[in-house]
Amino acid sequence: MHPGDQLTGPAIVCEPTSTVVIDPGFEARLLERGEILIEVAGRRVRGAEKRVQGGQRPEPRDEGTTPTEQQGARAGRDDGHVRAGRRRSTSNPRRSACAPEPAAPDPVLLEIFNNLFASIAEQMGVTLQKTSFSTNVKERLDFSCALFDPQGNLVVNAPHIPVHLGAMSETVKRILADNPDMKPGDVYVTNDPYRGGSHLPDVTVITPVHHAASGGLLFFTASRAHHAEIGGVAPGSMPPFSRNLAEEGVLIRNFKLVDGGAAHDDELRRILTSGPYPTRAVRDNLADIAAQVAANNSGVRQLNELVQRYTLPVVQAYMKHIQQAASEKMRLALAALPDGSYRFADHLDDGSPIRVTITIRGSQAKVDFTGTGPVVPGNLNANRAIVTAAVLYIFRCL
Repeated sequence: MHPGDQLTGPAIVCEPTSTVVIDPGFEARLLERGEILIEVAGRRVRGAEKRVQGGQRPEPRDEGTTPTEQQGARAGRDDGHVRAGRRRSTSNPRRSACAPEPAAPDPVLLEIFNNLFASIAEQMGVTLQKTSFSTNVKERLDFSCALFDPQGNLVVNAPHIPVHLGAMSETVKRILADNPDMKPGDVYVTNDPYRGGSHLPDVTVITPVHHAASGGLLFFTASRAHHAEIGGVAPGSMPPFSRNLAEEGVLIRNFKLVDGGAAHDDELRRILTSGPYPTRAVRDNLADIAAQVAANNSGVRQLNELVQRYTLPVVQAYMKHIQQAASEKMRLALAALPDGSYRFADHLDDGSPIRVTITIRGSQAKVDFTGTGPVVPGNLNANRAIVTAAVLYIFRCL
């Protein structure tokens, strides 16, 4: 079918991933972007919209499948099925089977890729849970997994811990900035609160994904897990009377755990067991970090499979489309709110004030914490990454 072509029911449009049924008394018309508009015959009523990619996946000889209107109408009269004819095509056969032009997102494929990426992040979480050692990760599920683009921007995340997910992007960007010469087989570990970390118990493992042939950086997989023991002046990962970062526990700053496929477990063990207040459960730490590496590798493998199936340009294009769609949805949500300034104030247990003013102007929002109390001497201060995560979560709930 070509844009503008019509079919009168009864008919069935068969394609590799779906089937469109056109009942008697209805007409179907192919729109410019490939959707099918189904209307009651004789009057315009909006119906289902689905992508038409008639016929089977093209063979490597670059042949596409396009049923003509006459074939469709005849098939509809004969047995209710639209059979696919063939025409010559110069397009990439694998891309033809999935998206004719990545620059123009197909609404159905956008949803499919969104779920594909989300499924990868969720399966990373399953791997982490099943291979971890500590109760905190295996049973409390205090971890998060996500996928990022080559600039470190979030693409999708599994439905895990909000304070992790909103802060991990900054961590990935800091690791990328500190290591511009990343290569295949590298894995990084950090828990630095000054570089996107939340607090020391939350250890993040970041794995870059490179192109198999060129070695170019394509994506990132990352996981963050709360380690119940990370050292400090008291057990339990958050000593209440700590006065500085060293008293909170072991700081892991931009450590390359795996260098081109060669692991440095002994050096990581040395970091965890050194300093004035080392970890009291190094075996648990190493085991859970190994589980995080396994979870990231699971994501790397599935991303590579996705690229092999749909081609790299299509996968990268739909990552951008998902980010753009998320941005547009947020702008629409903000635009639905009345313009104005909204203020709120509260106090912590020690009396420290927290004040925020949210100003809505059209499709934009400004969040201002002016008036919030100063830094407190303990370990309950919120760094920029944590504040960003909290704000992002509130807006994502709109």
